[in-house]
Amino acid sequence: MSVLALRLAGPLQSWGVSARFARRTTETAPTKSGVIGLLAAAQGRERDADLSDLAALRFGVRVDQPGTRIRDFQTAHHAVTGKSMPVSERFYLADAVFVAAVEGEDALIDALYAAVRAPVFLPYLGRRSCPPAEPVDLGVRREADLRHVLEDEPWMAAAWYQRRLDREPFPRLTVIVESTPDEDPGDMVRDQPLSFDPRHRRYALRGYRTDTVSVPNPRARGGTRRSDAHAELTPAHDPTTQLPLLSPLDGA
Repeated sequence: MSVLALRLAGPLQSWGVSARFARRTTETAPTKSGVIGLLAAAQGRERDADLSDLAALRFGVRVDQPGTRIRDFQTAHHAVTGKSMPVSERFYLADAVFVAAVEGEDALIDALYAAVRAPVFLPYLGRRSCPPAEPVDLGVRREADLRHVLEDEPWMAAAWYQRRLDREPFPRLTVIVESTPDEDPGDMVRDQPLSFDPRHRRYALRGYRTDTVSVPNPRARGGTRRSDAHAELTPAHDPTTQLPLLSPLDGA
């Protein structure tokens, strides 16, 4: 068995499970159905294609930077009739970072790794309006366990967020891991994709467990020097160089 690790980071993300009608909510972490959709799109699968092999993958996610939940208030008109559409609320996670992983047979994981490096359809983070900030692939881990991969990956949070927690040399991050058939299912969520066919999307229940893991903070006090941290905050250019230089006597 192998594990494909993904870094999911961008200005906005939105991972809905129970989003319906005019209120489109988001979970606090990526969903299995959302990540499977990203992988299926990378492979170029149509929405009515068979997903059984992807749905059989075991899924887990680590919350590296939780982000901020924001609400978007939307109005729209029908493109053909011009008729007003129902006012809707859409919720997003702003400035969040996650490490997601899927575990499965070597051949399928290799095929997915190749797909995310050269996707047929562009990946997005839950909604098409939420592109990733950079390539999502972190590589394949051979003969690895899903939870161990989530424990061992370096902390992917932004530098400013790591500095915010500089008093914590080993911050604890939330991990959400899908239960195996041999385990007690734990909590349940309707997030097991069966079909993305827009005429009849279907999802089943799956079990998951929530826990925490510790990761090293490279910007903990005693690690990165404060002067180095200040240098990272300083922009590469100095806008004051464009101002005219005045002699102290000019203003007299």
